[in-house]
Amino acid sequence: MTRELFVAHVEGTQKALRRFLVALCCGDTQRADDLAQETFVKAYLSCDGFNSPEKFNAWIFRIAYNTFLNSQRSRRCHVAVDEAYSLEAAECADGAFRYQELYAALGQLSESERMSVLLYYMEEYSVKEISEVTGAGTDAVRQHLSRARRRLRGILAG
Repeated sequence: MTRELFVAHVEGTQKALRRFLVALCCGDTQRADDLAQETFVKAYLSCDGFNSPEKFNAWIFRIAYNTFLNSQRSRRCHVAVDEAYSLEAAECADGAFRYQELYAALGQLSESERMSVLLYYMEEYSVKEISEVTGAGTDAVRQHLSRARRRLRGILAG
């Protein structure tokens, strides 16, 4: 992939990718911006070996998701069980966002459920495309979506 083609694809994808990362990060825009920047750097460094421009979106979202997961692993903190009960998912939401309640609810989903919901509803990916991005089978993606919808319904209703 040439530099010009890479730049063109990034310009067409960056808003959607950033929106996706903001939702994955439960509204933390600064962290999402850092992850987006890291994603684009990783993609640029490996774009010479990428030869399927029609699959650029799935490729870049996969890199973003892996970057997010790596970031999550390094951010894990160890809290006593008693303290963990008092923590709320809303703590990770940026107060400046009007979708704070939704981000807090998304924060209570597993990473695979959150990823599936965001790609399906925000980015309008098909189950097959989500399967390509996440590396999970189509049945697993359907199960993640079903489980996430049920959990979100309960969280947002209560």
